[in-house]
Amino acid sequence: MPSGFQQIGSEDGEPPRQRVTGTLVLAVFSAVLGSLQFGYNIGVINAPQKVIEQSYNETWLGRQGPEGPGCIPPSTLTTLWSLSVAIFSVGGMISSFLIGIISQWLGRKRAMLANNVLAVLGGTLMGLANATASYEILILGRFLIGAYSGLTSGLVPMYVGEIAPTHLRGALGTLNQLAIVIGILIAQVLGLESMLGTATLWPLLLGITVLPALVQLVLLPFCPESPRYLYIIRNLEGPARKSLKRLTGWADVSDALAELKDEKRKLERERPLSLLQLLGSRTHRQPLVIAVVLQLSQQLSGINAVFYYSTSIFESAGVGQPAYATIGAGVVNTVFTLVSVFLVERAGRRTLHLLGLSGMCGCAILMTVALLLLVRPGGLGRANSPTHGNGPKVLWLVRITP
Repeated sequence: MPSGFQQIGSEDGEPPRQRVTGTLVLAVFSAVLGSLQFGYNIGVINAPQKVIEQSYNETWLGRQGPEGPGCIPPSTLTTLWSLSVAIFSVGGMISSFLIGIISQWLGRKRAMLANNVLAVLGGTLMGLANATASYEILILGRFLIGAYSGLTSGLVPMYVGEIAPTHLRGALGTLNQLAIVIGILIAQVLGLESMLGTATLWPLLLGITVLPALVQLVLLPFCPESPRYLYIIRNLEGPARKSLKRLTGWADVSDALAELKDEKRKLERERPLSLLQLLGSRTHRQPLVIAVVLQLSQQLSGINAVFYYSTSIFESAGVGQPAYATIGAGVVNTVFTLVSVFLVERAGRRTLHLLGLSGMCGCAILMTVALLLLVRPGGLGRANSPTHGNGPKVLWLVRITP
């Protein structure tokens, strides 16, 4: 092999390993911008809750006229706010069923490009909600950005996993989650009253999510399509070879292409299974259970719901600056996700996941106990007496230990 190619050789006969090329860095960075938006929209609705509720109240009063009630009924406000938060997950749940169809039809890269239409529309609607005096516009925007995030949650890991070299697949795969938690942290910081979490700037806080979408729209066209998609799904050997050359920096990608050919032959030998056949297959049962449990473990931990309402939780615990406590939780979340990027190839996926599950189990128990103590008469934490009781301390422990 001529010198100068992005390849690491070995004197003892080990197969060469791909270096990290500029094209690979650009492709991964461009893709995880979608995950950054996903995380941003998880955390952005939390801190400005009070100013958004005040806007809802003003909008409702304006529609009632001078003879109407003096303020929006608490039950109506609670319903509107809960809908504004939860509709994000509804949009994501619906769109997630389309990940496979869209990724096969458009390809990984073009699917991410098309998905940004939802991000731009959703961000624009949320940014215009206050100017149009319409909480329906904000709710619709949250639904669209949720649909965007649902597609992103599948498209980004799929694309990154297919373009990553084998020895870096675990580390690069964790960048998806790292981008999510960084997005959450950015939203928490920008949501402070000293930043964009004010009565006049909160629409900008919600609408600024269009910026990463626009950046991704600019960068993705310069990135290669997944070689796996091009060869295995589309049977396009020439474009797949070209994509491999761009990603690896190698002049000869025959070995990498041979791996794709071998994978395609194996897939062609396997007969398609229906859902019932898949569930009844002894061969596929264990991999299926592992795949489902891996996905459910993070979602059923409830961490996303905690981040939706963490400011309210800290406030009820008597924390004097709940927004800053939320940021502290976000920093811890980001730091330990960053640590996992460097540990995943050393400690292994299974070990790290089991440690994480153990931590989540313990913290969920502590969170439940802390919240029960807060609502019990004469409990440890008194929301009206922030300087007394141990409820705030327990909640700080719960938020720091993950």
